[in-house]
Amino acid sequence: MRKLIVSSLVTADGIHGDPHLWAGEYSDEEAATAWLDALIKSDAFLMGKNTYELFAQMWGDPQGPYLQRMYDMPKYVYSSTLTKADWNNTTIVSGDPVAAVRELKTQGDGDLMVYGYGRLGQSLLENGLVDELHVVVNPVVLGTGTPLFRQGKRVNLRLESVSQRGNGVATLVYVPAA
Repeated sequence: MRKLIVSSLVTADGIHGDPHLWAGEYSDEEAATAWLDALIKSDAFLMGKNTYELFAQMWGDPQGPYLQRMYDMPKYVYSSTLTKADWNNTTIVSGDPVAAVRELKTQGDGDLMVYGYGRLGQSLLENGLVDELHVVVNPVVLGTGTPLFRQGKRVNLRLESVSQRGNGVATLVYVPAA
């Protein structure tokens, strides 16, 4: 069965909203190499409507190996309102995302990747489909914005690993507690 990885950028004070406005200065070569390695191990990228609209706009014209990989790989957008997807190799899934992802996990060999921790990521975690939750903590305090976690069901996690990049970004990898 495929592994589902949810990876979210977050500030030191727990804000994850609008990372394109605050995470750029921490997106160095070390990060780009790690992100590309993770995408190479993945054979599909999953996202909600908001992430799709942002990424399709920002990364519609791939430049470099990371963006080319993102452009080429199969992408699934879980949305009940989106009717058209123009970004290369994108499929809209309008039904129950939990059921659809449960089925997708049984197909293929590569990882499934989700960026961010919006409604899709939270729903997948709460329904036992997430194999790894990567919380990428950036050394900045914003003081305001959308917090990483919202009200929801309790999910017990176990810290699997911690890594730190030279610029102070720390990645905490959690797995579901047994």
